[in-house]
Amino acid sequence: MHQRQLGKSGPRVSVLGLGCMAFSGGYGPPDDAESIATIRAALDAGISYLDSGDFYGMGHNEMLLREALRGRARDQAFISIKFGALRTPDLKWDGYDLRPAAIRNFLAYSLRRLGTDYIDLYQPARLDSPVPVEDVAGTIADLVRQGYVRHIGLSEASAGSIARAHSVAPIAALQIEYSLLSRGIEDAILPAIRTHGIGLVAYGVLSRGLISPQVTATTGSAGIRGRMPRFHGENFAANAKLVASLQAIAADLGLTLPQLAFAWVLSRGDDILPLIGARNRAQLADILKAADVTLAPEVLRRIETAVPKGAASGTRYGAEQMAHLDSEAP
Repeated sequence: MHQRQLGKSGPRVSVLGLGCMAFSGGYGPPDDAESIATIRAALDAGISYLDSGDFYGMGHNEMLLREALRGRARDQAFISIKFGALRTPDLKWDGYDLRPAAIRNFLAYSLRRLGTDYIDLYQPARLDSPVPVEDVAGTIADLVRQGYVRHIGLSEASAGSIARAHSVAPIAALQIEYSLLSRGIEDAILPAIRTHGIGLVAYGVLSRGLISPQVTATTGSAGIRGRMPRFHGENFAANAKLVASLQAIAADLGLTLPQLAFAWVLSRGDDILPLIGARNRAQLADILKAADVTLAPEVLRRIETAVPKGAASGTRYGAEQMAHLDSEAP
């Protein structure tokens, strides 16, 4: 597995990471045995970067990681954890809490569930909070000095918030959605993190499965896709045409559609680390091959013509969730 440096002065990690959210539901019932096997297969393939959140399955995801990592050296895995999201007993979202005391509390629980004494990258899942981002970065910086955290991250932050946080403590990485169908970060956020020497961790590379030859209009009615406008009505019909164009390009290159999507994101810069959201070993094995794919300039031009920036129909989240995204602030 190739490696890339996370930001200008951050650690070296695998060029692809494993996004673990789907192991705790959202895209269908979880299968713990297959999830653990998939995490171990990723580690065996050289993937070091494992991304999770303390609210994925209300702690289930972190305990799953603990089991998957059992018997392995701690430094074989670079563990990235998002925090701050609040849930109700009936599993609904209930806002975000980024107070310093809450951050320390979240971390204490994560360390126990993971069975480790430090987290490699720690970041707020959203910045939708009255707590200034400077205070959030400063609190995590204190935890770095105490040895509980190695690096500070942000997620779905705007260019302005990134600059404010980075002025307090060095930010290693920004996690944000980036794909052939979600390129809004190219306007201000991507230039901003490059100015500051911050790495980009890209999630949603397959647009929640929209960039897939198997996706159908009924796919959007299940799980979290039911709240995503791109999977419904006229939006889906328009997006399906874009995906069909990409499928034709992938077929001409002898690639699968997921391989093409990941190869494209990898082509956007050596400072970008895409997350694989595979739910099983077969999906993982397919996408791993993208690490060895180099797209020729003429192929990149063909992709740009087929799916230009801004071509996707519908927002990437529903209106309520979009309102919580600092990254979408005008």
